[in-house]
Amino acid sequence: MKEANFINLEFIKHLSKEDEMALLQTVLYVVAVLCAIWVIYDVLTKNKRLSTGLKVLWIVCAILFSIITAIVYYFVYKR
Repeated sequence: MKEANFINLEFIKHLSKEDEMALLQTVLYVVAVLCAIWVIYDVLTKNKRLSTGLKVLWIVCAILFSIITAIVYYFVYKR
């Protein structure tokens, strides 16, 4: 009996270099958007002790530098 594959990644073997780069850019874009959403959500809902100015600063940084901001935010406020 054949095993059921829910995720078939065979197509990756046949990608050109341009397609590989496009796939990598797409994955990084999705990660960046998720990081920005996480930081903005956490700043607005869970971090009540921050002043309004600091909240605005974190949100602007999350929009501009999402992955780096998420890493810094995690080490500064979540640890």
